[in-house]
Order: sequence, then C-alpha cells, then structure tokens
Amino acid sequence: MPRKSTPLPADAPLFRRRLLHWFRRHGRDLPWRRTRDPYHVLVSEIMLQQTQVARVESFYDRFLARWPSIHDLAAAEPSEVRESWEGLGYYRRAANLHRLAREVVAERGGFLPDDPAELRRLRGIGRYTAGAVASFAFERATPAVDTNVARVIRRAFHPRARPAGLEGRLWETAGHLVPRRGASAWAFNQAIMELGAVICTARVARCGVCPVRAACRTGRTATDILPAPRARPPRARSAPAPRRSTPRADAAAGARRNTPPSSPPDRAGRVSRRSER
Repeated sequence: MPRKSTPLPADAPLFRRRLLHWFRRHGRDLPWRRTRDPYHVLVSEIMLQQTQVARVESFYDRFLARWPSIHDLAAAEPSEVRESWEGLGYYRRAANLHRLAREVVAERGGFLPDDPAELRRLRGIGRYTAGAVASFAFERATPAVDTNVARVIRRAFHPRARPAGLEGRLWETAGHLVPRRGASAWAFNQAIMELGAVICTARVARCGVCPVRAACRTGRTATDILPAPRARPPRARSAPAPRRSTPRADAAAGARRNTPPSSPPDRAGRVSRRSER
C-alpha cells in the first residue's frame, strides 16, 4: 500500500513569510551568497560538508583565486588540488571535486546541469548537493534538506514523528514550503539553513528569539530547549586522615571501651531494668 503524501502544513504560509522577513534583515553576508556561478556554488557546498562556516570563509576565496573556473580545476594535477585544500581537512572531498570537474569538462563541456535529477547523475553528488546547486546557482524551486533544515522542519511540523520514513516526510514537507518563484526559492532555502545554524541549533533551540515561533508546533509551547544534562559520576570520597594519638585521648578512649553500655530508656523515660534481672 503506497504511503500517503504529506499535506501542506496549515502554518506553512506564516512560517515562510516570517522566515523570509527575518532573513532579509539578519542573514549573514557570506561570499557564496553573492554569486550564482554554478561552479563557485558547487565548491562552497563541497567545502561546507562537515566544516564550520567560519573556517570555509578563509579557504573559499583562496581556492577560487587559484582555480577560478571548472576548466582550471580540471586541468590541475591532483597533488596541486590537495595542496590548495591543505588545512581544510577531509581531503577526499578535494579528490572527489577534482574528479567531478574533469567529468563535467570531458562529458558536458564544462557546464553543470540545472536539473536536480541530472546533477545527481554526476559522481559524488547526492540529493542535498543536487538541490543546493540547483537552487543557489540556478534559482530552481527545489528543496535542499541538510542536517540544519531537517532539524528545523522536524521541530516545526513533525515534532512527534517516528523515525521510520521520517527522512522522506521531511523532504516532502520541504518541497511544499519552497516558494514557486526562483528568487524567493533561493532566499527561502538560504533562510531555513540560516535558522538551523544560528537559532534552531542542535545544542539549543532558542525559541524565545525564533522568528517562526508562532508557526512552529514545538516553539509555541516551549521555552528554550536545552540538551539533557550529562550525568556526572559520583565523586570518590577520600578516607579521613587518622587522628593524632595523645596520652589524654588514649585514656579517654580506654575509659569508653571499659564502661558497660547503659540500658535504653523505655517509653516513659524510665531506664529498663531487664538486663539486671
């Protein structure tokens, strides 16, 4: 039996409107947001995989200054590409990007396709990267669901969804949310990623300052969502230091040991005499 499609969330228009308004005022000015060059967008997306934005910023312009076009990168030696990637880590990304550039130049004349399905035919291009390149370079109205986007959509529209089939549901909801016009689709995809990066983060959901709280099923009823505190192991107690022996203390201890214990008082406060009988 085929799975029912996910309907458009009732709060989707409000979510979209408030998100875009917030992004226009507070979105970060990042270098890859100033271009629609498909190759430059692709480079930024590969660099941003498992790497923080601040670190990529210092490498992005330097890499493109050395390899300004996909033809330049395709003509480079593998050792040169690795050298220009030095310090960014995850060097397999550089090798994959280099092979991809050679494939596009050899088989497509150096032109990246604008269709997500065609982009996914290229070596090393997955569903997210295909959607990101199609949206950010060609302004296609297509979703691009990375970890940040998935978190935002899950908290906003599917907070109680079970893990089974959740990924497909998130992509379907993202497809409903993306505006149909190209420029707005570009801005929406950038905005929802920004929200997941700076407001609705994995460590803490800052619901108190979230621009889409009124349209978020989690945010409407929550304060800032903090991660569960880690249980601390019990602290080992150190053994008490031995008391110093003195003649007076030894005499007092000996007197206590040689004194027979007294009988406990009964309920009326009288001393019991059972032990004397």
